[in-house]
Amino acid sequence: AYIIKEIIKIFKKEKIKVIRQNTFNPELTLNRGIFTRYKPDKISKKDIILGTTVISDLKKNNVGQGIVISNNRIIAVEDENGTDSMLSRANKILKKSSKKKRQGILLKYPKTNQDTRIDLPTVGMKTLRLCVKIGLKGIALKSKYNIFINKKKMINYANSKKLFITVK
Repeated sequence: AYIIKEIIKIFKKEKIKVIRQNTFNPELTLNRGIFTRYKPDKISKKDIILGTTVISDLKKNNVGQGIVISNNRIIAVEDENGTDSMLSRANKILKKSSKKKRQGILLKYPKTNQDTRIDLPTVGMKTLRLCVKIGLKGIALKSKYNIFINKKKMINYANSKKLFITVK
């Protein structure tokens, strides 16, 4: 991202405007709403509130865009190794504390200081499958500030696995 930011500075000097990556393909983002038959329960709603606060605070450390929260506890925070690595770490922790019950959410929001023209949190099938594999209840995204690849296929998959997808 550092190199891209430097390129943007050069463009700016040359009076070339850089626009958001989804300007011409808004179908890649999700607007506000719940996109699955399954909705967040009370615990998940509280986890989403906590996750939103934590993501806002992460700007100080320039950490990742994702976080796993379960029962009002931070389970894992995305780092430079990405979402898959974070979900793998979360899986180890959740397995120890779980009694075979689905729990927790993945929240992917842009950080407060993130340049959303060039870097939006992305969720694809691989991420969705990992969330199901580790037993999360759902995924929370920020309205119009995400890339959600293959919308129909992913929503159908989430419904088949009883996973919620909510966008705030």
